[in-house]
Amino acid sequence: MTVAVQSQDMSQDRRRHDKYDRLVAVAQSLPKLKVAVAHPCDAASLGAVFEATDLGLIEPILVGPQARITATAAALGKDVSAMRIVDAQHSHAAAEAAVDLVRSGQAEALMKGSLHTDELMGAIVRREGGLRTARRISHCFVMDVPTHETALIITDAAVNIAPTLEDKVHIVQNAIDLARALRVDPVRVAILSAMETVNP
Repeated sequence: MTVAVQSQDMSQDRRRHDKYDRLVAVAQSLPKLKVAVAHPCDAASLGAVFEATDLGLIEPILVGPQARITATAAALGKDVSAMRIVDAQHSHAAAEAAVDLVRSGQAEALMKGSLHTDELMGAIVRREGGLRTARRISHCFVMDVPTHETALIITDAAVNIAPTLEDKVHIVQNAIDLARALRVDPVRVAILSAMETVNP
């Protein structure tokens, strides 16, 4: 009886990861992304870097205190000698240096390591030297819902507390652009509101 239950659970787990596996396969078909990793100084963040590297998804640039990064890698039984490391003495400096790598074109994406979100976001949204664009920055959760054919994107549940109508346009467009990058076609949008009254 126990064997049958375990077998069923394993089968369900495989089914639950189909969308994730498809996403990884699409990413593997593309050139590796150069990613600046801000302050990867704990096992979770540096472990994720090694996992993405082993899958052939990224070419990481590790930004933070070199001694701590090397020590964390050693604790994981990993070697970072083949990876580029940009030495930054503390988390704020690591956030700023990682953002600068993206601004200068040396990196194409930014990854959060073991620093507070507000430290990284502060460097991203700073008026001088940040990564601001004409569009409002927003956050997306990409969820693998077993009963839904494609990944489900929920936005914005983390960054914008009271968006204006214009902000909402940007938030929706950001989610659409992400869905297209994930090869979702067509993109269907559902607008949800917790309010019972009509507003803009």
